[in-house]
Amino acid sequence: MQYRSPPGSHSSSSTTTTTANIQLQQPPERADIKFEGLQADRPTPPAMWLVAALCTLLWLAVILGGLAVLIVYLVFRPRTPLLEIVSGTLNGAYLDVGPRLNVDLTLLVNISNPNAKVQVTLSYLQLDLYFDGVLLATQGVEPLEESAGEAVLRSVHMVVSEVVLGTKAAEKWQEEAQGGGTGTNKGVGMQVVGRFRSRSVLSGWMRYSYWLHRRCNILVDGPPNGALIASSCASKH
Repeated sequence: MQYRSPPGSHSSSSTTTTTANIQLQQPPERADIKFEGLQADRPTPPAMWLVAALCTLLWLAVILGGLAVLIVYLVFRPRTPLLEIVSGTLNGAYLDVGPRLNVDLTLLVNISNPNAKVQVTLSYLQLDLYFDGVLLATQGVEPLEESAGEAVLRSVHMVVSEVVLGTKAAEKWQEEAQGGGTGTNKGVGMQVVGRFRSRSVLSGWMRYSYWLHRRCNILVDGPPNGALIASSCASKH
């Protein structure tokens, strides 16, 4: 005789087996979990605290210094020196064979300090004379020191000797010198470029130096009159 299990006994056994497997696959309690190689937090070395404190102090010094400079700038509002050509005389000019240009020019230059509270020192001042992009002459001016709102006049004598011009530049000079230039006021157009080495003093203790370029376009009558007809200057950074 063969014994047969009653109906439903097989499914009950499978259910019991499955439940046992699920119980075996459950993760262990969190208290039983162990991590190897994990160490407790170490205290921060004093040297690192010292470095952090020094970096913080450095940043504070930079920020406070920047604020101090900004406040001083807003209070004094420094401006750069100005150069203006008050008058000029073309004493003589002629073209030699080559063509080579010879010019005798005298300029009266006004150098002013437009600041109301800032002292300015000009340790270096040079004037360059150009015609049609060709450098004709270079002349230095004596150093000077100006208090707030002061202006100083300087006479600058520029002599051009045997400067070679191109053919087009020579023709242009000849035409303008004879009164054939263009524009309302006909004359010889030249450029004067001033280079400054300036130092400004704010509140007697803050000093800063900088270079400044000032470009002036001048228009003078041809010889023998040679008087200054017009002049306009602007800063060139």
